Amino acid sequence: MKQRSVRSFAAALSVMTVIVSAAACSTKAPNGTDGRSPQNAKIAFLMPDIASTRYELYDAPLFKAKVKDLCGGCEVLYQNAGGDAAKQQQQADSALAQGADVIVIDPVDSAAAASTVRTAQGRGVPVIAYDRPIPAVKADYYVSFDNEKIGSMIGTSLVEHLRATSAEGGLLQVNGSPTDAAAGLIKKGIHSAVDSSGFDLLAEYDTPAWEPGKAQSWVSGQISKFPGRIAGVVAANDGTGGGSIAAFKAAGAKVPPVTGNDAELAAAQRIVKGDQYNTISKPIKTVAEAAATAAYAFAEGKKPRGDTTLFGTPSELFTPTVVTRENIAEVLVGDGKPLKTAEVCTATYAAACAEAGLT
Repeated sequence: MKQRSVRSFAAALSVMTVIVSAAACSTKAPNGTDGRSPQNAKIAFLMPDIASTRYELYDAPLFKAKVKDLCGGCEVLYQNAGGDAAKQQQQADSALAQGADVIVIDPVDSAAAASTVRTAQGRGVPVIAYDRPIPAVKADYYVSFDNEKIGSMIGTSLVEHLRATSAEGGLLQVNGSPTDAAAGLIKKGIHSAVDSSGFDLLAEYDTPAWEPGKAQSWVSGQISKFPGRIAGVVAANDGTGGGSIAAFKAAGAKVPPVTGNDAELAAAQRIVKGDQYNTISKPIKTVAEAAATAAYAFAEGKKPRGDTTLFGTPSELFTPTVVTRENIAEVLVGDGKPLKTAEVCTATYAAACAEAGLT
């Protein structure tokens, strides 16, 4: 009887040891590094799509460069979801399986990304929401632009221009993706400028996945529905703005003032040529570096405090600049600016660049 009790106790102790060991393997240490030196941390940088060229051209390389500057031995696990929320979830799971110490994510679908946050935090891995917020759960940090203010700036700039030119007619509003919480904030900001502008809002559209082709298709239908009545188009980013412009050109109609956001190369060229009225120049370098700095702080076991709170999350929000043809040389294009003159002023745009002072 006594021998059986000893054997039973030993078996129970063995099971408890396995359970404790498994639990230890399933979560990170409190500082998120599993005992690894922060100088060898793995930081996942998960971007949402390639419809906006900024992620591949600017955000990712700038983030990687700052991490390398802060931590020569750190590894950035970079993935782009290509607009697929399920794929982004798989990429996040893969990053965790590879031992990511911090996850920085710009969600394809802000609601779906909540499960990524819960899974990562359940394993002791902090999550930084980048560019787009995750309202359903509290991420550990949020780094972005003031998206509602961006919307207000886009709309206000267009309305002031239409008033100054005594434009007549109504507006089309082309919003971003309905699954993107940042798009919702931009939309709210646009309405704050447009609803009291005195210009009728003829129609508005939430563009699935921010796809320019879908924006173009919708605007094409509105051109037929409101012939000669469209005074301007408030588009939430350069992709949807470009799609809107393409719709007017395809219809053989005069292109009204069209807005944008992100200061993409193609948008700068459209502005110089006079096809697009404005865009928003975001301090992407500043934001990418702020996210990298916060990620490394988490890897060191520190908790960045932020300068404000959004959706219950400590946040850093940066203010961008409206760019039109009048200030493009001052703000966006040239030495020390986000875009180089040689990039924008190709042979096709040489004459227009000269007129805009880009020489």
